[in-house]
Amino acid sequence: MIHFILRDFEESGLLEKKRLLDELGGRAAAEFPGSSFEGVVNPSYRNMKVMIDKRPEVLELALKAIEEAGVKPLRRPIRGGTDGAKLSFLGIPTPNLFTGAHNMHSKREWIGVESLEKSVDVLVNLMRLWAEKDNGR
Repeated sequence: MIHFILRDFEESGLLEKKRLLDELGGRAAAEFPGSSFEGVVNPSYRNMKVMIDKRPEVLELALKAIEEAGVKPLRRPIRGGTDGAKLSFLGIPTPNLFTGAHNMHSKREWIGVESLEKSVDVLVNLMRLWAEKDNGR
């Protein structure tokens, strides 16, 4: 049994990867008598953008909170096993915010104190902005 983790920015990319695995698995099974192949997909980390786009104010307020903290937002897609992806598909749109970390997921991952402080500033700004929005300001 072989397990693959398929990830892509688009649903169509996932479908293409699944199709390719099915094709290759079928060919391998045909080439080796007595072997078999069964392709099963268990969705896990899907592209949260689909869900975030339904609630644009989530990203707008996050970007405003970042800018108010004096940080220049760097918007870029990521592909990874982020909790935000799962939460977004559970109905809680959760974009990734910056951490300031370097060499992420490596033995040499680190973050500077200033970046940690800016992360706190962003979170405080974000809570204030949501409170103001909810109170009609």
